[in-house]
Amino acid sequence: MPELTEGEVREMLPHLQRFSLWLTRDPHSAEDLVQSCLEKALAQSKSLKNAPSLRAWLFSILYRQFIDGQRRKRRYQRILSLFTGEDTEVVSSAEEMMINDDMLAAFAQLPTEQRALLILVSVEGLSYKEVAQTLDIPLGTVMSRLSRARKQLQQWGEGSASPGVLRRLK
Repeated sequence: MPELTEGEVREMLPHLQRFSLWLTRDPHSAEDLVQSCLEKALAQSKSLKNAPSLRAWLFSILYRQFIDGQRRKRRYQRILSLFTGEDTEVVSSAEEMMINDDMLAAFAQLPTEQRALLILVSVEGLSYKEVAQTLDIPLGTVMSRLSRARKQLQQWGEGSASPGVLRRLK
């Protein structure tokens, strides 16, 4: 079997969906998992000739995709809990994972000073006064930078502003 055919995919689809639903216990997540499994299988169909069984090969891909997704969810949960200060449930949908990825990417695009302020205040729990002393900047600067950082993240999260270049003021 050199390549995966459409007939083979159609034949295996109900089995993959059933296994995926059993793993995820959520119909939407199960559909996403099957889709990502099939995408990976089609991209790697040349390695199918080394597999003893099509069924075992596809189940193996699906299961590895599931395990990778669970690890990714736990990692994102830990990162997000640092910013929110509360334990959040494991993200169950691909859409929520995409939103979280976008917010983390937006956070990475903030200027270093704003990222440092957000981490010190939101993650480390320092007061504004302690942050001002730590960074050796005035208290008013801490509050204004923090306000701008939060506002920018909110705008990016709502899609009302695209990350842009900040002007340097002298």
